[in-house]
Amino acid sequence: MVRSVNETGILSVCDIYNFYIKNSTATFEEDEVSREEIERRINEVTAKYPWIVFEENEKIIGYAYVTKWKDRSSYRYSAESTVYVHKDNFGKGVGRRLMSRLIEEASERRLHNLIAGIALPNDASVALHEKIGFVKCGLFKEVGFKFGKWINVGYWELPIQIVN
Repeated sequence: MVRSVNETGILSVCDIYNFYIKNSTATFEEDEVSREEIERRINEVTAKYPWIVFEENEKIIGYAYVTKWKDRSSYRYSAESTVYVHKDNFGKGVGRRLMSRLIEEASERRLHNLIAGIALPNDASVALHEKIGFVKCGLFKEVGFKFGKWINVGYWELPIQIVN
């Protein structure tokens, strides 16, 4: 079941994200984040944008959210999407279901364009985004440095229909 995040999901979100911090280049954060920091981020995001979770058997196994793309007012109809799935649930459609719902909620909030930044290589994330309609629109070379290596970031965009 996909639903909005609430107080009961904060620790699960924290655990999922900290796995990626410690074990992958999907995020450029290098230090684990606390439950309090995740709660602060959720509160900041949900003041304006959606943050959703995928719950199965009363356990959160993935989450997705939208954040502001840039500060200038003319960017107000564009936002950046993020999705993370628990390592034991890859390839089960969790990411696709989260992103589909996130797109619906972004449209309801009158967003016009979603942008996804993907640290490369990340074949699974690229496949997910392209399967739901994102198109690659850019590549920044060696903009991140983690685990002793330089990392490229590709950008994908998805124009979305605004729900009236």
